[in-house]
Amino acid sequence: MTLTTFLINLLTALVMGVLIGLERQITQHPAGLRTNALVAVGAAMFMSITPLIGFETSPTRIASYIISGIGFLAGGVILKEGINVRGLNTAATLWCTAAIGTLAGTGHVAYAATGTGVILIIHLLLKPCSDWIDNWAKGREGENHYRLRVIATAQNEDLVRSIILRLINSQNRMTAQGISVFKADKEEEFEVVADIMSRGNQDKEMQDVITRLRIDTGVSLASWKQVQSKDP
Repeated sequence: MTLTTFLINLLTALVMGVLIGLERQITQHPAGLRTNALVAVGAAMFMSITPLIGFETSPTRIASYIISGIGFLAGGVILKEGINVRGLNTAATLWCTAAIGTLAGTGHVAYAATGTGVILIIHLLLKPCSDWIDNWAKGREGENHYRLRVIATAQNEDLVRSIILRLINSQNRMTAQGISVFKADKEEEFEVVADIMSRGNQDKEMQDVITRLRIDTGVSLASWKQVQSKDP
């Protein structure tokens, strides 16, 4: 492999990685422009080792090491928030970007470009379809009403209320209809009751709100239940 060929392969991997990373950066995902570019270029450099040393090492063996290694990197972008898992699409994208870099590193420019196009189509066209399916599935059951109950220490009243509102507002299909604050049985505690309306079943999201609230210092009780509209 000449230096010119090496540079062409590296630039191909860089361009493909940047294209994939640009879409990720615009949509504000953890692994964006630089991460995807580095993954693609790194994979291309690894695949360039074989021709540089005279094909003494099997290219498929190096590719298998890249596949294994990218698994550790992808694992770092998968986050667990309560009962929700985020970052799976980002991890899968890094895995695909490594494959693009592997193709570019072996000089298969047309195949690398085709693979990049398919990845971008998946992100740009299938995401709206996926969102529509999620909204349709959640909307089949109509309107649901929930009541959230939290007991915490008095000095954390403002913090707890702001967290509740932020968590509810972060859910696209949930709306806070009212928040009331009462004196709890213990002198140093207060009780917050929030009435929430949702489109479709949001049991999973409600449990996630509870899990997040229980993490905070000062919250001694956090629970939710599904209620009828305008329940006392």
